[in-house]
Amino acid sequence: MNLFRTPLFAAAAALAASSFLTACDTKPATASEGGSPTAETVATDSAATAAAMSGTTATATEEANATPAPDPSSIPANKIADAATITARPQVPILCYHQIRDWRAKDSKGAKDYIVPVQQFKDQIKMLADSGYHTILPDQLYAYLTTGAKLPSKPIMLTFDDTDLDQFTVAKPTLDKYGYKAVYFIMTVSLGRPNYMSKAQVKQLSDEGNVIGSHTWDHHNVKKYQGEDWVTQIEKPTKTLEEITGKDIKYFAYPFGLWNPEAIPQLKQRGMVAAFVLAEKRDQNDPLFTIRRIIASGYWKPRTLHNSIVQSF
Repeated sequence: MNLFRTPLFAAAAALAASSFLTACDTKPATASEGGSPTAETVATDSAATAAAMSGTTATATEEANATPAPDPSSIPANKIADAATITARPQVPILCYHQIRDWRAKDSKGAKDYIVPVQQFKDQIKMLADSGYHTILPDQLYAYLTTGAKLPSKPIMLTFDDTDLDQFTVAKPTLDKYGYKAVYFIMTVSLGRPNYMSKAQVKQLSDEGNVIGSHTWDHHNVKKYQGEDWVTQIEKPTKTLEEITGKDIKYFAYPFGLWNPEAIPQLKQRGMVAAFVLAEKRDQNDPLFTIRRIIASGYWKPRTLHNSIVQSF
């Protein structure tokens, strides 16, 4: 059953019409790899929200004291688990956000799935903190998946796609309040353009302990790449981001969540150690390159988000 009120391919098209670049994702969140919450769940909420939010509040101190994960390159090949073992490990909830701003009259119903109103976003993040969730970053996830390394209690990963400026001006201060860190998947074509982040802002995010990942040059569908597209869309943007951050770029998010088996060796050749899709099934042969996320819908009240996290992972 589809999660959202309109098909998400239509949603992406609608959002493209209302902003310079499209929202990146087209796959709905699912309750598991074989099902999804209903549209009625998305559309409704109740006064029972507070009762579902028990747990230890995540504080800046707890986040700051988290044990750093090893760099993936430091993990010996003979210590890395096989695909079956990685797939069998319990999945860590990963949320995917796009625009964080209040809805406008021209925003379509479908586009609003990708646009989380400011107070709604703040309420969602507060729910995560009040429920005891602790943010983790990709190196921690990689170590957990490949070696079984321990994670903090109630781990969650927050990801932001497409370089939107409001991720820096609105989302970052909200996350900072709880000591939360996130992953920002950057489209390099958008850097410095109106309503998008600058190179300096991306560097600041990295310097402050967030992770910068690649989201291609201009959001073209990976399944359609041929020849020099791999250089234009992956190789050059990766180099640009490494020059901005002074760090290796090791993680990738597929535009629209779309991928094919042919893409995986190309990503590996260009230094990627893992890649993120959306809510579809993981590849049984390369689960590290098909790590699942769910889109955090703009329609979701905190209780609905909480329920979706529990059901989807």
